[in-house]
Amino acid sequence: MKIDGIDKKIIRSLVKDARVPILTIAREVGISGAAIHQRLRKLEKSKLIEGYSMKLNPVIIGYRTLSFVGIHLEPSAILSSIIKRLKEVPEVLESHYTTGNYPIFVKVLCKDNQDLMRVLETKIQQINGISKIETFISLQQQIDRQIHI
Repeated sequence: MKIDGIDKKIIRSLVKDARVPILTIAREVGISGAAIHQRLRKLEKSKLIEGYSMKLNPVIIGYRTLSFVGIHLEPSAILSSIIKRLKEVPEVLESHYTTGNYPIFVKVLCKDNQDLMRVLETKIQQINGISKIETFISLQQQIDRQIHI
């Protein structure tokens, strides 16, 4: 996918604030709102733009414990069935198939440490094929950003 300087300006503006009005972007870039719409459709069709989303502040709704869980698998484990079960755990926000010590690494968001213990003991550790887990609690997130274009 080849993008030019105008596409980059549009993308940067939307990454900074996905709710910025198209006409505001058009004024900043120096082209019409219709041209912005056309370029956005092209970027969406190319799959460079995967979608637009809202970002919630989890602390405001009572979720204060963010952790990462490394998951070890039993030798006979079937990855697809484990991922299917992990998708059923609402506290699991992300799942990654990785190299290194953990074949699966997940991001888990819970209300507090006790809630995390409950999720680990009653949901994640109960999944057939998981042999053991190692949990890392995030104390503070210092960086949260998109790739720079």
